[in-house]
Order: sequence, then C-alpha cells, then structure tokens
Amino acid sequence: MNLDAFFKLSYGLYIVSSVDGKHMTGHISNTVFQVTADPPKFAIVTNKDNLTTDYIEKSKVFSISILEQDVDLEFLGPWGFKSGRNENKFASINYKTETTGAPIITDKTVAWFECKVVDSMDTGTHILYVGELVNYDLLQENATPLTYDYYRSVIKGISPKNSPTYLGDYQKQVKEKIKIAETKQVYQCIVCGFIYDPEEGDPDSGIPPGTEFEDIPDDWMCPVCGVTKQDFKPIEI
Repeated sequence: MNLDAFFKLSYGLYIVSSVDGKHMTGHISNTVFQVTADPPKFAIVTNKDNLTTDYIEKSKVFSISILEQDVDLEFLGPWGFKSGRNENKFASINYKTETTGAPIITDKTVAWFECKVVDSMDTGTHILYVGELVNYDLLQENATPLTYDYYRSVIKGISPKNSPTYLGDYQKQVKEKIKIAETKQVYQCIVCGFIYDPEEGDPDSGIPPGTEFEDIPDDWMCPVCGVTKQDFKPIEI
C-alpha cells in the first residue's frame, strides 16, 4: 500500500471559527464542503480536542473563511499549530462579526460563510457538523482559493496533528517536503513538526541557505508555530 494515495484526495484550506460569549477561536480546516443547495448547508469536521469544537457545541454556530492562495506559513502557523486556549489568534489580524457572532477572518480571505448547526455526527476522533447558511459574502472576486495540494507542494506545509488528514508519519512528510533521498541531519520543531534544513535556511526570516542550525540567532522563531530554536531536535532523514 502507498500512503501517497491519501494525498491525491482534493481539499481546500479554510479557517473555521466559532464563539463562546465574548471569547473567539478558530483553526485551519481542510474538511469543508457544501452538502445541500436548497436550503444551502455546509459540513465541517473538527477534532474533539480542538477548542473550536467546544465553542461550536455551546454556541451552535460557526463561520468559514476561504483562504486565498497568496498566503504564507507565518500567517497559517497559529491557526494550524497553536491552541486558542493559550493564545489569542485574533490579536494581530483583521476580522469582523455578522449575524451569528462567529468571527470572520477578512485578511487573506476570498469569501466567507456563517452557519447555524442543524445536525452533527460523532466520527470517532472528530465531530462532523452540518450547518445551515445564514449569511455570506465575497471579498475578492479574482483571488485564487488555497488548496491543500498547493499548501503541501508550494508552501511546503505539513498536516497538524489534529487534522483529519494527519497520517502520523512525519518522516515521510519531511522527505517529500525537502525532496531528498540521501540521509542527512536536519532539525525538527517538537511542537509543529516544521523542518529546518541548513541547506535551505529560512530566507523569509533572514536566515540564508547554508546557515548551520548552531549559527541561527537565539531569537529566531519557528516560522510555523513561533517557538524558539530550543524547541528543535536534530533528526536524520
């Protein structure tokens, strides 16, 4: 059996958000799809451990922000690898609330929907919610929506642990990510799984290719989840 078969399934990437009183939270999701047209209903899947799931259970509402392709790991990182229990993910981005009160991301967003929950199903590790559409809008008519394939192949992102598509095989994801077959030492973030490859460096953070891990400044942070270099471990791939 070849695990690559799983990566041939087609997904978009979205931010699913909800609200509990004055508190808001959200996370990256690749499991969002329309299930009926009249009335319009959408299904989402969220991990039982996610704070977003707790909020949806209480408020019975959620929003879907469709992300644009022109986005980077710095923007995506908090939504995929940090918990709203520990961090306010909305502190440094633009958002708004409309009919349901669930936060709607307006940065890097093509369009948005907000729904009220009308049905749910326990799938084991996750809960599938069906929501009836109550409001929506288009923010960027000509922007290209972000897909999971583009996230993996171009942005070089990996699946968060709570993702429905997480396969628990970081070594395989790493090899595909940096496209090498030879064994060598790289450095893996113990929080999100991001790989620092000295040959590639981290140019977006001012670390040029060829920079050894030991030579990275101590205040450098993981471009995905924001932890420091002390939270990286050497591994061979």
